Amino acid sequence: TKNSGTQLLSSILHHQLLLPSITPLAVPKRAVIQGEYRRPGQPKKDKFPWQNINFSFSKGLEGIKKHFTLLKKEFTDHWVGPEGRPIVEHMLEQNRVVWEFRGPESLEEWTVSSDHEIGGHSEVYLKLGKNDNTCFLYGTLSSTPPRDGETRYSGYCTMRSKQPLASFDRKKHHDWSSFNTLHLRVRGDGRPWMINIVAETYFFHQKDDIYSYFLYTRGGPYWQDVKIPFSKFFLTHRGRIQDDQHPLWLDKVNTIGFTLGDKADGPFQLEIDFIGVCKDYAHTEEFAYEAYKRNPEV
Repeated sequence: TKNSGTQLLSSILHHQLLLPSITPLAVPKRAVIQGEYRRPGQPKKDKFPWQNINFSFSKGLEGIKKHFTLLKKEFTDHWVGPEGRPIVEHMLEQNRVVWEFRGPESLEEWTVSSDHEIGGHSEVYLKLGKNDNTCFLYGTLSSTPPRDGETRYSGYCTMRSKQPLASFDRKKHHDWSSFNTLHLRVRGDGRPWMINIVAETYFFHQKDDIYSYFLYTRGGPYWQDVKIPFSKFFLTHRGRIQDDQHPLWLDKVNTIGFTLGDKADGPFQLEIDFIGVCKDYAHTEEFAYEAYKRNPEV
């Protein structure tokens, strides 16, 4: 028995010497901090951030003049009241028009994008409507994915407001804490849209959190006034609805956007008169969805 065990051990050592050395498989560990999200098919950014800056002396002087003008306005508005209005007017306000489209300069506060950025075939455009009194969003939706071997689904168009900035490019937020309802006046072609609201977050991993709700357009020549309570907006993260829901923080709203992705290929259009907020005293609901108790009572 001892001799057979010695022969077996020697044969194993002999085979290990003949076989090539195989490195063990390395199992990737999940990172504690999520990296920057990159859409499938989108090229990687190999440049450093400072390589995209256009250094210009004249542009620098214009920037200094612009930012000091904004800083002066911030100081003067602070002495008048919240957001540059008297405190009584701010407390008694029940309706506020945040965005209205009355000229070419109003379109500079918005940006449009589609799956064309990742190789898709959708197209989206933004222009003023008739008499320069409305915003006209139109284009063509195509759900054909790009041929990059990586993207499986495609077909979206979106319009989003730009992040408001204070002097020296500091973030500025919309304070809607005195209101409870989103008010829009739109005219569509019968397609369903998704309204997305982005608020400021405290943690880095929450930067992709978006509050969404549906906008159903009737179609036809008539305008429709849409009022959506903020309590109806549900939390999503990178397009996925979250189990742990909590209400939208209205004191630090960054942007609002409209997304079309109903997989119905063809032309679309959406005309917007204004986007505002209002105080509906008949609506008393705080949050429409189930919220988990963090410290349940025993």
